[in-house]
Amino acid sequence: MAKDLVEFHNLKTYFHTSAGTVKAVDDVTFSIREGETLCVVGESGCGKSVTAMSLMRLIDTPLVEGKILFEGKDVLQLSKREMSQIRGNDISIIFQEPMSSLNPVLTIGEQIVEPLMLHMLLDRKEAKKRAIELISLVGIPRPEKIFDSYPHELSGGMRQRIMIAIALSCNPKLLIADEPTTALDVTIQAQILDLMRDIKDKFKTSIMLITHDLGVVAEMADYVIVMYAGKVIEEAHVLDLYKNPKHPYTQGLLKAKPIINQEQERLYSIPGQVPNPIELGDNCHFHERCAFCMNICREKQPPLRKDVNGHKVACWLYEEEGKAQ
Repeated sequence: MAKDLVEFHNLKTYFHTSAGTVKAVDDVTFSIREGETLCVVGESGCGKSVTAMSLMRLIDTPLVEGKILFEGKDVLQLSKREMSQIRGNDISIIFQEPMSSLNPVLTIGEQIVEPLMLHMLLDRKEAKKRAIELISLVGIPRPEKIFDSYPHELSGGMRQRIMIAIALSCNPKLLIADEPTTALDVTIQAQILDLMRDIKDKFKTSIMLITHDLGVVAEMADYVIVMYAGKVIEEAHVLDLYKNPKHPYTQGLLKAKPIINQEQERLYSIPGQVPNPIELGDNCHFHERCAFCMNICREKQPPLRKDVNGHKVACWLYEEEGKAQ
């Protein structure tokens, strides 16, 4: 069995605002194994990206509690200098929007060369050669010409490939992909996913893939984490999750997915709204939208429990205390 590369232990990332405290990530625990793809799914605002940003130490102001172990070291306790050696070297990230992530006044080549010189200690000539190899690796033709191009001269799909090339430049052990196919057409999306799959197989890179798209999850994931209102509510192997979704929210997500060649009068949607993150209480955050809500759901948060198959779910439907209601 693969070893754990990253371990989140009771992570809490809160933002203090004038209106109150936003519990963006609230007591989250899970692992990312070596050489595997973990998909994190959930609605916008559920804490997916903040979890990744907490791992990268890219958030300065909120209260962060708990532990995030990378190869046994707690990244939350590392100095800025130690963290800068990990960030971009051992752990890389592909952001949602490549146009805003790439520097518009620097050439593509300069932006790939920089991490190579900083982390790999290559001289400029060696870094340029490696950068051109990386541009070619991600499937972009005429890499020498692209090396001297600016971001605005490339298409959205090419810019996303450049982001992947930059992320791969130092052979990271973990690649975080935050909605890497957002705003790309279906053909380009398929190419980007194929590229990420090839990278995983070729370099044995672990991937943390953050997405809304359950089709992408089915295609890419080994394991799946489902988040809702800052909490992990279900975790399972991808096949187990699709065959036997346990949490009512997960069931709703899968039911809401459109099915090709099947007549549907109206696409299913989960009733209600996501709760205000400032007003979250010590109860099941999904209870107001759940058809199976019981009294205990309004009073206590369900623990995240694991069954004999390793499938984890936080729901009172599967607890003796809940069944007794």
